[in-house]
Order: sequence, then C-alpha cells, then structure tokens
Amino acid sequence: MRVEFTVLLGLYILAGMLLALISRRYFTRNLRDYYTTSSRLGALLSAGTYAATTYSAFMMVGLVGMTYATGVGALGFELLYLASTVILLSTIGYRIWMLSREYKWIAPSQMLGDLYNSNVLSLIVAAIYLFAMIPYLAAQIQGLRAMFSYGGLGSAEATVISAILVYLWIFIAGMWSVALTDTYQGFLMLTGGLLYLCWALHYAPASGVSSTELFRVLSSSGYLGLTSFWSFTTFLAYTLPWAFFAVTNPQVVVRLYVPRDERAYKKSVTYFYFYGFLYTLIVVLIGLVAAGLALRGVIPQGMQWDSVTPCLLNSMHPLLGSFIAVTVIAAAVSTANSIVLAVSGSVVSLLTRRTLTLARTIDAVLVAASAIVALMGVGFIVDLSVLTSVILLPLAPVTILGAYKHNRTSKVKAHFTIMSLIIGVGLGTYYALVLGPRRAFREVVSGLPISAWILLVSGLVLLVGFPRGSYL
Repeated sequence: MRVEFTVLLGLYILAGMLLALISRRYFTRNLRDYYTTSSRLGALLSAGTYAATTYSAFMMVGLVGMTYATGVGALGFELLYLASTVILLSTIGYRIWMLSREYKWIAPSQMLGDLYNSNVLSLIVAAIYLFAMIPYLAAQIQGLRAMFSYGGLGSAEATVISAILVYLWIFIAGMWSVALTDTYQGFLMLTGGLLYLCWALHYAPASGVSSTELFRVLSSSGYLGLTSFWSFTTFLAYTLPWAFFAVTNPQVVVRLYVPRDERAYKKSVTYFYFYGFLYTLIVVLIGLVAAGLALRGVIPQGMQWDSVTPCLLNSMHPLLGSFIAVTVIAAAVSTANSIVLAVSGSVVSLLTRRTLTLARTIDAVLVAASAIVALMGVGFIVDLSVLTSVILLPLAPVTILGAYKHNRTSKVKAHFTIMSLIIGVGLGTYYALVLGPRRAFREVVSGLPISAWILLVSGLVLLVGFPRGSYL
C-alpha cells in the first residue's frame, strides 16, 4: 500500500470525522432533522451538499474518460445538464422548496404521495427508488474501488472502508453531518481537479508535446468538434435523462427541502452554478489533454473510459496522485451516503412508527447492500449513472405537474400517475435487461432513443388522466 495514499486517506477521514462530530451540536435528534436538517441550512452548506451529491466519481473518472474517447462533445453533454438543472432549480425547484415548508417532507416519495393524495403512489415511488438507485450506487462504489486499487488496497478492504465511511457520516447526525462533510468534500473535489489539470498541462510539454502541438493534433483529429460518436440520437440519449436529474433523483430532490429561507435558496443555486461550471471545464480540459497525449502516443489509445484517470495517476508523483485519488473517493462517498439517506427516508416515510433507531437500521441495511454491489463486476460508470436517470425519467412529468397542480387532485389522476410510472419504468427496465446497461440508453427505436420514448409515453399517460375525474 502506498504510504502517501495511506497518510492522505487518514487525514481525509480524520477531518471528515471532526466535521461530522461538530455537526452534532446542531442536530435535534428528530426524524425531520435527521433527513432534512428541519430546513435550517444556509446558502453555502445548501450549495455544498447539492454540488458534492451531484458531481460524483462520474466526473473525475467517467467524464475524463468520456472526453478522452469522444472529444469536446462531452462538454456540451455536461453543460446542458448544468443549464437544465439551474433552470429547474429556479422554477419547479423553488416551488418544491416553498411547498416543503408547508408539508414538512422528509423524502420525495412522501412528497409525491401528498401532492397526489395517494399512499399507494408513495409506496410505488419508494419501490422505484430502491430498484433504480442500485446502478447509481454501483457507479460510486466502482469509483471507490478504482481509487483504492491505486492506493494498493484490494476489493474487500476497499469495500469495508467505503461502507464504514458512508454509514458513519450518516449515523452521527444524519443530513447535518452529510451536509457539512459534503461541503468539505466538494472543496477537495475542486482542489483535486485544479491540481489534476495543472499537472496534465505540465505533463504534456514534459513528454515532448507542446501546447501548440496538442491543440493541432486535437483539432486535426476532430476532437475539438463533434466526433462521429456524437450523433444527434446519441447526444439526445445521453443528455435527456440528465436534463431532468434535479427532479427525478431522490438524493438531489431532498436537497430542495434544506435551505432555511428564500435568500439562502436563491444564493445556493447561484453558488452551485459557478461551482458546476468551473468543475465541468476543468474535468473536460483534463480529458482533452489526455486525448491529445494518446494521439501523440504518450499514453495508450483505446483505453476503457474508466481506465484513463487510473492510468494518468500512475504517471504522477505518488503524493499528487494519492491526493487526487482521495478527492475521487470523497466524491463517491458524498454521493453514496446521500443516496442511502434519501432512499432510507423514502422507506421510513411509509411507516406508521417512525424512530431514529429504525432509520439508522435501514441505513445500515442499504449500506450493506451497496457493499455487496461493490464486489460485483458491473458496467461503465457513465453508462450506469445515466441508466439510473433513464429508469427514473417518468418521475419528471409526475413531479413537475404534481407541484404545479397539487391543489387539483382526483382519484383518477392518482391512478393515471401510477400507470405512467409503471409503464415508463417498465419500459426502461425491459431494455436494460434485454440489451444490458451499456447499450440500453443509447438504443434507438423509430429514430428516437429509449429515454425519449420513456418520457413521451409516460408523459402522455399522465396527461390523459389530468383533465379527467371529479376533484376531491
């Protein structure tokens, strides 16, 4: 095991533990505080936990590799996600925040059940979360395993350490400790990205590839434009699921509940935008440098996407490589514990007897399940991450219409809402099982990717029920 990695990992864990323990002074030990801080976070912590939860191991491992393989089109894919998220946060997200202050939600499944006046809908949404978040958890664990492997740990050791970190920072003070450690980890992620980029820009000339030569070879090879990979249907397949990420994925939806007031909410959106824009540019530039180095024969061409960052880390000084590896671990841990907390809240909100002990027990079960996933060989991080959002896509129209039409509820609407979710999720699951996660979200049927059909079909079924029924 690398000494540098061991020391930096220990310092990272120690600092995170101290912050988690500090957060206990704000924790009032009730369930709403455990899951949402009782809506008491300021702008900085709200933005920090949102950013760290959103930008996972996918960025430094998946997006670097995607850019290396497919060129600058990956920047358009990621910036469209950022723009869509900011638009959603400024519109539907703000409305959800206002409603959350009235309804005191602890989970998105509870929110949708209240908006449609249907306990059955809450149950179905919670079940969808349990099913659909497994690939996304797998993506985080894969990122952790790759980085721990760099440090010299085997899969079993990496899994144990990851599971302990994920659970411990939830157990200490719920959302309070997660929000504080998320903000700390978000800072580490950005710092690691900047150091990674500075190293890459220095490594190219040191390897005999000047900046001018790097630009020339990228341009002549088409990497600074849309490569053949980025056909219209492929671009749509990748971007459409993530365009609605802010209203479909439970770990980010629940973060709409946490800002303490309107000013904190609006400032948090602004902070998130600047963080996301800067982090995206950094990561894509790293991927482009890696592509140029591969074209000049400095590093191998044709590597799997998830192998690019580990390959580059091995070319760095061990101290720098270890620091960047730890920042990737931080990104994965922040997203993983946020997923566990959000899914746990969805389960707890269904129960008539809700206790903090029960919540922590459910958290432990979910972490144990994610540890098992960590020991399985699953597909690409990018594929798995987007596949989760494909399966959750039917929740987008349900959430948007529910938030704006929540005072016009009918039994017929609830029934059609349930139908739209079952059909949409079923369609996504069918193609995932038949084609596998690597191909499912890129499959084109009658000129459109599966994600577009899921959104269209589930949205149409939902709209059929909205003009109908007597209101209650």
